[in-house]
Amino acid sequence: MTRSSESIPVRGTTRYDEHGSLLVLEHRLDGHDTFLSGELDLGEGRVPVRIISLDDVTVLRPMHRLPAPAPTWAGTLHLPHGLRPRTIPVDLAEAAQMHGRDLGALDQAETRYALTFLGEATTEPIRAARLEAIVSALPLAGIEAA
Repeated sequence: MTRSSESIPVRGTTRYDEHGSLLVLEHRLDGHDTFLSGELDLGEGRVPVRIISLDDVTVLRPMHRLPAPAPTWAGTLHLPHGLRPRTIPVDLAEAAQMHGRDLGALDQAETRYALTFLGEATTEPIRAARLEAIVSALPLAGIEAA
């Protein structure tokens, strides 16, 4: 995959929930991964955000507390396409080995999806559940696929 970064001008409104601010985009982002991390520049530096695309709306969840954004805002969303980590994290490698599963059976796209799925976990319990889901889907080590 080509390592590049994409910058997209965005506009939206601010909403709040019990976890802080939600930045609701004026237009849905099409053709981009759901739950992808990026950075939003509102003119005062870049803020890491998690991108949550729903059926007809895209919401940005700041990963750190922000000073209260204006009710309406405009900025630039920076997406690090192809810059996701490709190395297998230690906890995934250990879990696969402990359960006798073969991580090497994943092709490049499957590895990318598995690492993205795991990397987007927001809490330790979610990460543990995602580790279990990935490992349980792997073939047993030493068994050839027919």
